[in-house]
Amino acid sequence: MSLLSYLRIVMLRRFSLLLILILLLGLDLGAQDMKAYQIYSAKAKKVSFGKMAKKLSKADLVLFGESHDLSLAHWLELLVLEHLAAQPQDLVLGLEMFEADEQDALDRYQAGMIDHDSLAARITLWSNYETDYRSVVDRAVELGVHVVATNAPTELPRKVFREGFSALEGLAPETIALLPELPIPYDPTLPGYKKMLEMDHGDMNSENFPRAQAIRDATMAHHIIRHLGNNKVLHLNGSYHSDHFEGICWYVNHHRPETALVTISTVTQKDISQLESAHAGKADFIICVPEQMPRSYHTSF
Repeated sequence: MSLLSYLRIVMLRRFSLLLILILLLGLDLGAQDMKAYQIYSAKAKKVSFGKMAKKLSKADLVLFGESHDLSLAHWLELLVLEHLAAQPQDLVLGLEMFEADEQDALDRYQAGMIDHDSLAARITLWSNYETDYRSVVDRAVELGVHVVATNAPTELPRKVFREGFSALEGLAPETIALLPELPIPYDPTLPGYKKMLEMDHGDMNSENFPRAQAIRDATMAHHIIRHLGNNKVLHLNGSYHSDHFEGICWYVNHHRPETALVTISTVTQKDISQLESAHAGKADFIICVPEQMPRSYHTSF
């Protein structure tokens, strides 16, 4: 092989390596623009996870409003759980996904008295519990964080939807013990409840639809308040239960106005580089996720 041929081969190889490096750098630069999420303040200003976490550390209560089928939100819940569990104040994890009459089974699971299969046999777990919530619950147990069932038993909102608040009269004592003090305060002028009144419910009494929501909100707030005091509470719920500081927030503020409360909402957008005006003010922090993000199941939420 001549020296000229050898030099040509060397130059071609170097050019090829340089081209590959340029392509890789180009791909990397492009990937930096493809964020999985962006956190915004209530005023639509971009904030880091660290800045949000610092604010959460100072709160008595953190209401993490999620999209139930968005796996990325559940991963962020896990990160928030671990951050708050590392703080000096004892942490309690409350979940909408467990109903208050399921606490005994949940306590047995946390104590190691029953396994996951036995828990599933005793209560009705959400269809996406295995994929979206089990890791959070199990991590809480590992960290020594008490897990609390906060939601109203399913039959109660259904009864309120059919019959109104009068359906709560004459309940068995063991059921009444799971609820806040009756009669439950209710403000039908709250924008979230008013919006429900405008929805089409067929032949059903539309006035009872927000009342059924209110019994859930009030019951979750009741069980949250029971565990405040010396504890900090992280509560996971659908964002519609705490958006715009209504729902659970309204009941917590009504019964315990001194509570230092911080809310999170999760939203999706086609472009997350700027928060859409419709989402501004929904919460203290809005986690914006690309709408193309894979979901764990199909939902209408």
